Amino acid sequence: MSNPRAGKVAERIQQIVARRLEKGLRDPRLGFVTITDVRVTGDLQQASIFYTVYGSEAEQTDSAAALRAATGMLRTEVGKQLGTRLTPALEFIHDELPESAQHLSELLDEAKRRDAESAALAEGAQYAGDADPYAKPADETEAERD
Repeated sequence: MSNPRAGKVAERIQQIVARRLEKGLRDPRLGFVTITDVRVTGDLQQASIFYTVYGSEAEQTDSAAALRAATGMLRTEVGKQLGTRLTPALEFIHDELPESAQHLSELLDEAKRRDAESAALAEGAQYAGDADPYAKPADETEAERD
């Protein structure tokens, strides 16, 4: 964010929403939700709230529905505590970063395993031809004999 005020507002919104979710909502569908990031537009009209949910796919879907249902109440809470002239519209977006990081970690583990296999194969390998296959210039002594 190039706008420092937008950064401060985003940080404050993250604190307000996280604290409110920590207190709990009356919606039983809401699971263990963590607010990971908030991004606010430069004009402070829109706030994108990124979240993760601990649990199964069904729990994630239920939590997303609970957050959508509670958006108005959370916006009211943000408006009261933020103290700005306009309260930004809230949009909840499921954060895919943890799943992406897990996938990248699995790919790196696979690459390490394949590197170890290649190193084990190369350890006992021998050259098919000479150890140094490149032609070298003849010694001067051989050139003088001819």
